[in-house]
Amino acid sequence: MKYVIEHLEDELYEWCIIEYRHISKIVGKDNLIFTNIKTNDAERIKDIGKCYQQKVSELKLKKACVLDPEAEKTLNPDDSKNFEYLVFGGILGDHPPKQRTKKELAVQGAERRNIGKEQFSTDNAAAVCRNIVSGIPIEKMKFIENIEIDIAEGESVQFPFKYLIVAGKPLVSEELIQYMKENEGF
Repeated sequence: MKYVIEHLEDELYEWCIIEYRHISKIVGKDNLIFTNIKTNDAERIKDIGKCYQQKVSELKLKKACVLDPEAEKTLNPDDSKNFEYLVFGGILGDHPPKQRTKKELAVQGAERRNIGKEQFSTDNAAAVCRNIVSGIPIEKMKFIENIEIDIAEGESVQFPFKYLIVAGKPLVSEELIQYMKENEGF
C-alpha cells in the first residue's frame, strides 16, 4: 500500500516536517508519497518519501482511496485487496472540522472511506490505516480523544483530536513534543 499525503498547508512548516517524518517511520519511506510540494520544499523532505509538485488529482492514480471522515463506508481489512493508494490531506484540521476533505482532495474515480467521524492527526490516520490494511479491524484498536501534553511547568497544550493507543500511550511523535517544548507558538 502507498500512502499519499496531499500537502494542503500554506507553507511546509517545521511541525509539518516532524509529522511527515513520523508518518515515514510508521509506513516506510518507500511507501510514502507527498504531493503539492513546492520545489524548494521537496529538498527538505525528499529523504522521507517521494515528492511531487503536482496535486494528487493530477497524478491520475488508479485504485486510490481518499480518507474522508464524512465518507459513508469505513475502511476495513478487505479494502487492502481493492486499493493501492490511500490518500490523506496533510492539513492541521480545524476544530470543529470544516469538512474540507471532499473539496480539497478531488481524486477522479477514487472511492472514499472513513476511519470514524472523529478527526485524527495525519500521522495517526496513517497509523490506523496501516493497521487496518494489515488485517486489524478498527474495532480492535484502542483510542483516546483530546489529549493534553505538558510542555513546561504549569503549561500544557491540548490536542482536540483522536489518537491511537500504542503500548498503553497515545501515538504522538516524541520529536513533536520536544519541538513544542522548545518553541513558543506552534
